[in-house]
Amino acid sequence: MTMPGGSRDKQGTPAMTTQERRLVQSEIGALKKMLAQLPESSIIERMSLEARKRSLEEELASQRQTGAEEVPPGYKRTEVGVVPENWRVETISKIANVKTGPFGSSLHQHDYVEEGTPIITVEHLSEHGVVHDNLPLVSDSDRLRLKSYSLRKNDIVFSRVGSIDRNSLISEAEDGWLFSGRLLRVRVSDHTVHSPYLSYHFHSEPFKQRVRGVAVGQTMASLNTQILKEICIVLPSLPEQRTIAAALSDADGLIGALDALIEKKRAIKQAAMQQLLTGKKRLPGFSGEWRTTTLGETADIRNGATPSTQIPAYWNGQIPWCTPTDITGTPGKYLLETERSITVEGLENCAASLLPVGALLLCSRATIGEIKIAASPVCTNQGFKSLVCKSGISNEFLYYLLLTLKPQMIERAIGSTFLEIGKRDVASIKLRIPEHSEQTAIATVLSDMDAEIAALEHRREKAKQIKQGMMQQLLTGRIRLPSAGRVSAQ
Repeated sequence: MTMPGGSRDKQGTPAMTTQERRLVQSEIGALKKMLAQLPESSIIERMSLEARKRSLEEELASQRQTGAEEVPPGYKRTEVGVVPENWRVETISKIANVKTGPFGSSLHQHDYVEEGTPIITVEHLSEHGVVHDNLPLVSDSDRLRLKSYSLRKNDIVFSRVGSIDRNSLISEAEDGWLFSGRLLRVRVSDHTVHSPYLSYHFHSEPFKQRVRGVAVGQTMASLNTQILKEICIVLPSLPEQRTIAAALSDADGLIGALDALIEKKRAIKQAAMQQLLTGKKRLPGFSGEWRTTTLGETADIRNGATPSTQIPAYWNGQIPWCTPTDITGTPGKYLLETERSITVEGLENCAASLLPVGALLLCSRATIGEIKIAASPVCTNQGFKSLVCKSGISNEFLYYLLLTLKPQMIERAIGSTFLEIGKRDVASIKLRIPEHSEQTAIATVLSDMDAEIAALEHRREKAKQIKQGMMQQLLTGRIRLPSAGRVSAQ
């Protein structure tokens, strides 16, 4: 089917307009209705209609695969997609110099010193800049010997192997540092290119896809200078690059501020736990003595088990079945769902027990000390020593108290294949607890802190989503910012 007036992509495929696509979709819908009403005896007519429907569906699929789409006024189709007419597409080699880090023979681990010049490698790359933790250092003499591998502000360093789409913009703080042989350095040489814009462009998903598409290596993806040089980038005018980079930098600033606030709130909560859960600080209205007890005296400790995986009737029922992976993969303090479930028959034919709402699901193997509160009746596998609180014990208070006892549990664990803490060792853990009313008050304070942190984390996630949307719109020219000339939207 050839559509009149549609533009073509780089392979010559006619690009449907929006109206043409709707007409095709409408015809496919009409054909489906006709086929549904057609008698089974009308074999020839049915074959003809099905062939027509299949042809139209294949054409729509082809349009999606080739990226064919209507090109609005003021835009053009390029090898990297539809962009504004006044934007240009260049290879990296046209606007920057690319250099590989020093070969292994030039730098060895025994060259590292306790004080000196940092070397950036793959694990130090992040979307928000270079991570300054665990940096290897080299002496002044090695820095001079390797001066051709030094970094300047606004350089961009790429991972050369493995996570090949990871890259970071060098800030003033890293000026003069070195980069390792596992990285590639991109240094802008064109005065019409703004490095911060280029860094954001490198972090866009379309660019990452182009990088992954040209990488070499079967077991581990890798890049070299020549491959990276030939990858295409999209460049607006310099003023528009600066405007886009400034807008995205503001979004990063908001995310960074939320990161810092979340860390501050977590530190405050940690301090509050250390004070409130030990009785060093008392909440107003409470002054009674705390009593010493054990975990076995405060809760009923229950093991878990696994029904036979050879019997299908035991699985995929209505009873949530929890593993340590469910615990570590769940944010917050409540377990709301599990990856797998078992049937009543499965529960009856294994040593697991059905735990009530509010039970504390305590990991006793591998991830020892990880814990969640059951939000619904649940059973667990054998990697747990779950706790059902006795009368006078707040499960929420005990949850927070157990978080502080994780190091003690790990110390008590034994095992050659994997560490495990036994039921007796769990039961013998000593506790100091106040009266139930004070337990509840302490748990409420800490729960409110958790809720505040969760709300901030939600705001941060929303800010990240907004930034991602901004990148998709601004870095493709679908939305133009006012300071870049005119406001427009594709």
